Amino acid sequence: MQSFFIGIGAIVASFLPWIFTNWLDISNTAEAGTIPDSVKYSFYLGAAMLFLTVMWTVFSTKEYPPDAETESQLTNREKRKLDNEQFYRKKFFDIGLLLLSISAVFSAVIYFLSLEKELYVLTFGFAVFGIAHVLAAIYISQGRSYLGLVSIVKDFNTMPKTMLQLAYVQFFSWFALFAMWIYTTPAVTSYIFKSSDPTTAAYNDGADLVGLLFGVYNGIAALAALLLPVLAKYTSRRVTHLIALACGGAGLISFYFISDPQMLWFSMLGVGIAWASILSVPYAMLSGSLPAEKMGYYMGVFNFFIVIPQIIAGTVLGLMLNHFFNGESIYILVTGGISMIIAGLLCLRVDERDEVAIS
Repeated sequence: MQSFFIGIGAIVASFLPWIFTNWLDISNTAEAGTIPDSVKYSFYLGAAMLFLTVMWTVFSTKEYPPDAETESQLTNREKRKLDNEQFYRKKFFDIGLLLLSISAVFSAVIYFLSLEKELYVLTFGFAVFGIAHVLAAIYISQGRSYLGLVSIVKDFNTMPKTMLQLAYVQFFSWFALFAMWIYTTPAVTSYIFKSSDPTTAAYNDGADLVGLLFGVYNGIAALAALLLPVLAKYTSRRVTHLIALACGGAGLISFYFISDPQMLWFSMLGVGIAWASILSVPYAMLSGSLPAEKMGYYMGVFNFFIVIPQIIAGTVLGLMLNHFFNGESIYILVTGGISMIIAGLLCLRVDERDEVAIS
């Protein structure tokens, strides 16, 4: 149902520039360095909808306080202390130093080789995780292992096996998606519509088509979401996700072989199937492996494996485009397709059996 409603909303959002242009006669072209009015108004409407829906949640959702037993555990420092403090102190300190060293070395390489400055985002990430581990080790040395930061770092390092396996699946899946979201417009406009100039009609026709294509794949996702449980019933969740991701990977790779823009509709069929599965199946596989008392925490941490590949894609793909692909965006889409297929194959390694995190 989550995939279904996300798909329906995304269809409307993707079609907004086309609707503004064709129904309201708002321009879809702009001078160099500016954004077309059709896109600008789409963002205005999207911002308003985001604000309204968040406010609806804030004022209409009731939260329930924890029961007496849970509240006692949350406030009792002794119960929240680690059992093997010295082991975790050394482990966290060693990991922290390793991450900080990696950050320093990578920063030096980027500086002396004059690489893209966006890569500093990655070194910053290593540094943040390293500092968190070192602080956790210091707090344990001070006898304050009951602190929330220590629990967060400890739980992150002892996540269930299934969650760790799914982390790799999520990484390659979302790396592919981010490659698609960033580079589909420049790939379609330059490779198929033969224009890289945003002021030309050909470029904006291609950009409008991409908006429609994104609406279509979300529509496919809304329908595919209703069929995935049937496929999973006769196969398994792992096989279902493998099939869906393979469809998505094939769809992205097919962009390279297409010259007729109308054929791109078929490419998005596979992407839509993959999108429906990405939004639901990994969470279904994960939920049975998590300890009930840490369900909220681990579901939150699981989003790291969505954000991290997006950060890496945002910093690395530009380097790949300029240094390896000679500025040809179409190869980024092919890379995304390969990444999605790799994610599908990694599904076969996921252990779906219920398990409890190491304590």
